[in-house]
Amino acid sequence: MEITFNAQKREKAGKGAARACRREGRIPAVIYGGKKEPVMISLHPVELEKALNTAGFYKADIKIVLDGKTISVVCQDVQFHPVSDMPIHVDFLRK
Repeated sequence: MEITFNAQKREKAGKGAARACRREGRIPAVIYGGKKEPVMISLHPVELEKALNTAGFYKADIKIVLDGKTISVVCQDVQFHPVSDMPIHVDFLRK
């Protein structure tokens, strides 16, 4: 199974930048691993919700399209809001 996300790059890191990203209606995420620098991105919440509801999301081959380049990743972790159960942050690991 393959899932594709169209992501936007985030410029700043940290709690304040992540909160600002959520205020804009997007979900903050990070891509790390592969002996490369971490890349901060944001995802569209509807795309992420659909992907999370598919069976085998954590084992799926995920493609992230960022600035015209495709990055192959797997989902390492998803953090959820304790009350609303909405995703608030996603960690992706490069293959």
